[in-house]
Amino acid sequence: MGALNGKVAIVTGAGQGVGRCHAELLAAEGAAVVVNDLGESADEVAASIVAAGGRCVAQRGSVTDWSAAQALVQRAIDEFGDLDILVNNAGFIRDGMSFSMEEQQFDSVVGVHLKGHFAPAHFAAVHWRNVAKEMGEGAALPARRIIMTTSESGLFGGPAQSNYGSAKGGILTMTLVLARELSRYNVTVNCIAPRARTPMTQVNPKFAQPSEGFDKYDPANISPMVAFLASDAASDINAQTFIVLGDQVHRMRPAEIANSISGGGQKWTVEGLIAAKDEMFGGTPSGIPVWGGPPM
Repeated sequence: MGALNGKVAIVTGAGQGVGRCHAELLAAEGAAVVVNDLGESADEVAASIVAAGGRCVAQRGSVTDWSAAQALVQRAIDEFGDLDILVNNAGFIRDGMSFSMEEQQFDSVVGVHLKGHFAPAHFAAVHWRNVAKEMGEGAALPARRIIMTTSESGLFGGPAQSNYGSAKGGILTMTLVLARELSRYNVTVNCIAPRARTPMTQVNPKFAQPSEGFDKYDPANISPMVAFLASDAASDINAQTFIVLGDQVHRMRPAEIANSISGGGQKWTVEGLIAAKDEMFGGTPSGIPVWGGPPM
């Protein structure tokens, strides 16, 4: 018996890399899977999963397209009867420094990551809310899951990624918003920041596959965390973010107040803030924060 028997899942950007690994593992754990990507790779992954004994169909389309996102959610419902799990994974990078980035470069990356996460989540939420209404107040609602994908650039701010990092940072906030909105419908929303060898990272020699030993950056290392968060065992985990790489999982603290100063019931003045600067930072650094991620 797999951890996801009887569940229905959508994985976006599942035609290759991390997304493909997610789809394959969810299917191996018993879920029926709708594989989404732009082209023929989606069909290829679906056929491979079916050949291995899983239940899977492909649904081509861009997650940035509102009607395509609606069709994606509807495909899961029509094909397998419901939708329990949405894994938002689709994305790409178009890096550039702020002084050289072009408008299309910015818009395309923000679109696929930010709108591409929200559009499928919107239509999943519409379906789950409708089901809850049909079941009536007080009914035991089915457990639903959304797993979002941010990045360490979204957490810490990577140079040359004002488009990508900003979109991934937006996904962190979207995770919190959706978790607060949808918990009443028994939906949990969590977020992972994967570090793995993908078409986006494989140009970096540090991500190269080793000739022997544990392959730290194998994209398949990420998927067990996704399957876990999608399972009933994770029903009490909500609005959380995890960096996942190799054999490591790092749970991140949510944003919190670091220090506070008060004007004693009076409006602050510029002079007063200048005088209180040291108190404001409490002896801690006031410059660019250090990169807070795990070492390579």
